Amino acid sequence: MASVSYHIANLLEKMTSSDKDFRFMATNDLMSELQKDSIKLDDDSERKVVRMLLKLLEDKNGEVQNLAVKCLGPLVSKVKEFQVETIVDTLCSNMVSEKEQLRDISSIGLKTVIGELPSASHPLAASVCKRITGRITGAIAKVDDVSVQLEALDILGDLLSRFGGLLITFHPTIQQALTPQLSSPRLAVRKRSIIALGHLVMSCSTQMFNTLIDFLLEELTTNANISTTRTYVQCIGAITRQAGHRIGEHIEAIMPKIVHFCKVEDDELREYCLQAFESFVRRCPKEITPHIPTITKLCLKYLCYDPNYNYDDDDEESSMDVEVSEEEGETDDEYSDDDDMSWKVRRASAKCLEAIVATRHEILPDLYRNVSPAIIARFKEREENVKADLFHAYITLLKQTRPTTASSTDPDAMEQGDSPVALLQTQVPGIVRALHKQMKEKSIKTRQGCLALLTELVTVLPGALADHIPALIPGIIFSLGDKNSSSNMKIDTLAFIHCLMSAHAPEVFHPHIDVIVPPVVHAVGDPFYKITSEALLVTQQLVKVIRPLESENAFDFAPYVSVLYHTTLSRLQAADIDQEVKERAISCMGQILCNLGDCLPSELSVCLPIFLERLKNEITRLTTVKALTKMAGSSLKIDLRPMLGEAVPILASFLRKNHRALKLSTLTCLDVLVQNYGSALSPDMVENIMCELPPLVNESDLHISQLTLSLLTSLCETHSSSMANISAEILPEIMVLVRSPLLQGGALMALLALIERLVVTGIAKVSFRELLQMLMAPVYVPSSRTQPHNSLFAVHKQAFHSIAKCVAKLVISCPQEGSAVINQFVNDVKSAKSTDSVRLLALLALGEIGKHEDLSAQSELKDVLLSAFCSHNEEVKSAASYALGLVSCGNLLHYLPFVLAEIEKDPKHQYLLLHSLKEIISSESASQDDINHLKPFVDSIWNKLFEHCECTEEGTRNVVAECLGKLTLIDPDNLLPKLKQFLSSPSWLARSTVVTAMKFTISDQPQPMDALLRSCIGDFLQTLEDEDLNVRRVALVAFNSAAHNKPSLIRDLLDSVLVQLY
Repeated sequence: MASVSYHIANLLEKMTSSDKDFRFMATNDLMSELQKDSIKLDDDSERKVVRMLLKLLEDKNGEVQNLAVKCLGPLVSKVKEFQVETIVDTLCSNMVSEKEQLRDISSIGLKTVIGELPSASHPLAASVCKRITGRITGAIAKVDDVSVQLEALDILGDLLSRFGGLLITFHPTIQQALTPQLSSPRLAVRKRSIIALGHLVMSCSTQMFNTLIDFLLEELTTNANISTTRTYVQCIGAITRQAGHRIGEHIEAIMPKIVHFCKVEDDELREYCLQAFESFVRRCPKEITPHIPTITKLCLKYLCYDPNYNYDDDDEESSMDVEVSEEEGETDDEYSDDDDMSWKVRRASAKCLEAIVATRHEILPDLYRNVSPAIIARFKEREENVKADLFHAYITLLKQTRPTTASSTDPDAMEQGDSPVALLQTQVPGIVRALHKQMKEKSIKTRQGCLALLTELVTVLPGALADHIPALIPGIIFSLGDKNSSSNMKIDTLAFIHCLMSAHAPEVFHPHIDVIVPPVVHAVGDPFYKITSEALLVTQQLVKVIRPLESENAFDFAPYVSVLYHTTLSRLQAADIDQEVKERAISCMGQILCNLGDCLPSELSVCLPIFLERLKNEITRLTTVKALTKMAGSSLKIDLRPMLGEAVPILASFLRKNHRALKLSTLTCLDVLVQNYGSALSPDMVENIMCELPPLVNESDLHISQLTLSLLTSLCETHSSSMANISAEILPEIMVLVRSPLLQGGALMALLALIERLVVTGIAKVSFRELLQMLMAPVYVPSSRTQPHNSLFAVHKQAFHSIAKCVAKLVISCPQEGSAVINQFVNDVKSAKSTDSVRLLALLALGEIGKHEDLSAQSELKDVLLSAFCSHNEEVKSAASYALGLVSCGNLLHYLPFVLAEIEKDPKHQYLLLHSLKEIISSESASQDDINHLKPFVDSIWNKLFEHCECTEEGTRNVVAECLGKLTLIDPDNLLPKLKQFLSSPSWLARSTVVTAMKFTISDQPQPMDALLRSCIGDFLQTLEDEDLNVRRVALVAFNSAAHNKPSLIRDLLDSVLVQLY
């Protein structure tokens, strides 16, 4: 502490030097000291430092003054409250000083102090704020000096924005000081008063807020002069932006006045009125709803407001050539008048329309009918800034359309002709007609706006510009020319070309390839790496366009092969280029060889060694692996054999790298290579790959496991002779994976495909019996190594399902061995000696086998499955129910009547039998063929279910409801009306069942029955007012399900349903 005090005392002494350099350096050193967190000042040092810094504010040297002000910031948090108050008092006194320089520096000091004050919860902030506020409000009233007023208003704005809540006691005084300034003769004073009032309304009381709004409305009614009216309208807009939630209740009083003033012949006033409308639309969405048509109408009117310029409305503008457009540009200059403020009105209209479009998704079709054509017509706007806002407004409209694109084919969307997408489709020709001339304008900003709009259009409506490519190509080529564009313009144009080509059929570009290729090739050679990178991306897409491999193509691509190849090769060979360009060059060359490789046989010897080099490079290896995958998968069968000897060991080595993306890409690449170049892989190469695979079969990353299993399947097909070690090294890992509770989805499907391939291929030590033994051993002969800790079962519950699926796949793949296994499982279920684990696996396996094979020949199977319903173990009962359902799918005619009869005959096991029925319905709804198999039985199932819809057991009713719901999805036209009829049932049990059944018809995916369901879901939700509490509960659950999974079903019912809810 003593050393700090000594150091500070030295600095303070130097600050009194007559040499300004000494004073400057000492103040600078003090600043450094104050910025250290560790510094602690004693009382005497605090007092001296504060006094000295305040004295330096009056220093003759400006640089010393500035440094002294900067020191105040860190000093505030280092000194006691009393000293901060001293600083504040002095600064406030200086604010009203006669010396202008001192006033300015003191106001900067006050702003610095306010910015550095601790948070509002700190007592220092409250006391300092109150001290400043009293002095500042006095300074605001000092009308004889405008500069003092302006600084005081600035400081008050800062105070209110940070600590408005601490100044509640001063709010009336502040308001009294600010409101008279709204009619000040100085516009700057008015503007800063509006800003301060905007911050005040965020924390003032409701009464004060209402008083302020009443004052503004009264002044607007009086309308003393046009200048103050502008200010009051501006003030209402500012208040709405800051406290829109509070102004909502006053909208009805405010709107007529703003609408009235919007029609007054004053451009500035109109601009402020339109800006106020924009604030209302964004900040008071609910209250402004009734006024949206009025606002829209005014905006559309003033969007075209340009009294000083005569637009040629002739539709022949589309036939004008560039020369005319240049002449028109000269005429623009004649009309550009400094006093012409009409462009601000048009800009405000465009921004207000953008606000309406952005916040009113529900009126999107109306916006396309009324607003969209008006905006398109105004794309001819002469003022660049206004045009940019028009583009923004239309892009916002397109973005609003984008979410509905996915559901445009959904019957639960609106009728096709009225959907926003359909309306947009009809307006595309008008958009292109309005934009294609502007794409050749000199203004880069305008051209970038055109491209941004067209890009969004193509994103929302892929293929929309197919008929208009000839109109757009000249503008695109114009923007790629060196004379007409900046670097950013070229990048944007290339990005647009890429977007355009990705979203349209290749054929539409074929007539224009001649003119597209030269500028794109030129751009690939551009010295600016970002242009090169974007151009390579376009080249890659261009290759797919000139020769699409997935469809027949009559286009003569041969003339372009050489130029595209050599341009890309020059970038591929360059070592000293940007990383992004390197990667894009590799991808582009991969695409060229994939699509055009058969025309470049002699060039492969040049290219493939470069790919090998890039494969060895840590920076480019991932991109190269992806490019190799593309080349290897080409239908042209590119000859990659010269590089495989060196490439395959490198690829195999990547499988042990700790780089997930690289592993995934490498596994995919190796799989494609094995499938397409299997004969070219030597046993050593295969051995290299096989060595790396065992650690990859692991539950910790199922995606990698899936790709590894797929690669093994491909290797089995092409190199079965090299699979000798699979049983010793890889199969143990696979068996661990089978027992994992996480195994599901793609990884499980890949495992089943591998098991099928292994047993069909007949690899040594991997026969049917050996595989079956490996799969079943952990269940039949459990050990501490395979059994989960503290579990009653031999393996995890989920693992039983995985093992059962694998066993079923084995049995189905080897029918000659299968019957013995099925008999064994039937005996295992019957046997009293079998453990619960064995029974569980046997039942699940029988179910999985029976789903794909007809087991009706097993005469005792029905009785065996029914007897398992009596098991003491709930899991075994559930498995028996599941198995009966799946076995029934193998022969519906034989098993389904049996299940329906048992439901009636065996009330004790009704719940389990209904679960079997649910499994039958679910499995038979998977495809149209399955549905056709089930349809003959629908009526009998339906009738049987309704016999049990009044069951007193809630669990049983829920299963009945789920069956009814899933059944309704199969034949909605006939079954949904039947379901609806039961809503009038006198039994609350039946009513609750049918409402729950309706819930099971709702899914998050589009369904054919959605349109039908939407028309009658209101009847089901009427049960929210049912006399029975249980029915109301299930109705609420159904409503909740609809709200989460398919809100469009209930959107139109919210007005009535929400009233019932709340």
